[in-house]
Amino acid sequence: MTSETPETSTARGPAAAPPGHRIRWNKVPEVTVYFWVIKVLCTTVGETAADMLNEKLGLGLTGVSLLMSALLAVVLVVQFRTAAYRPGVYWLAVALISIVGTLISDNLTDNMGVPLTTSTTVFAVALAIVFIVWYRRERTLSIHSIDSLSRESFYWLAVLFTFALGTAAGDLVAERMDLGYWLSAVMFALAIAAVAVAHFTLDLNAVWSFWIAYVLTRPLGASVGDYLSQPTGDGGLGLGTVVTSVLFLAVILGLVVYLSVTRKDVIERERLEERAA
Repeated sequence: MTSETPETSTARGPAAAPPGHRIRWNKVPEVTVYFWVIKVLCTTVGETAADMLNEKLGLGLTGVSLLMSALLAVVLVVQFRTAAYRPGVYWLAVALISIVGTLISDNLTDNMGVPLTTSTTVFAVALAIVFIVWYRRERTLSIHSIDSLSRESFYWLAVLFTFALGTAAGDLVAERMDLGYWLSAVMFALAIAAVAVAHFTLDLNAVWSFWIAYVLTRPLGASVGDYLSQPTGDGGLGLGTVVTSVLFLAVILGLVVYLSVTRKDVIERERLEERAA
């Protein structure tokens, strides 16, 4: 919440704006502990669900990628048509984009033979271009002002590339360092903690802190998902992709329902009404 006037909202949504003002609602959630917990859970689901769908449906990486991309497109249409942040729609989009981002990286590596160093570099450059164009057009990269079609478009494009980049970079690190699932998860968790320390004690820019941490949560969640789902002989706990996916989806659902009721992650902003031309 950035508005200081309690009359600007109700428990269910925007209240009537006072004369000369209008309420503008952000299309994405406030960055709270709930945000990061659900983000990591969605990332884990992205890893395990992509593997599960590829194994169970028998469509191959390309077929599964097309199917999940179509579902993501439908959900994003709904997301763009909402007037304000809706937890259920938003987090469903994140879960699907996590799966699609994972599949994009996997397709490049497994089907097209693109080296992980190359795909990591390409996704990093693509993400940088998105940020540059986003900033030049909007003069801000803040997630506290995703309140227009243009800004929301840049936001979701950036999110897609963070998942693809996180997948490729995470696989590259795992391949080069060969730490195993558990140690990889610890390493990425420590990297995120370092970003948090740099932000809160060294004044690292909040926007860059957010997006760096956002990228790092992808390999963190993937390492956790692999550790839980992969066979014990490969260093995992052997829960399988189905059990792991269902377990994490259930937790995500519970948290999303809680946030839908409590509205603890809603960003509300009151602005002066734009002057008539």
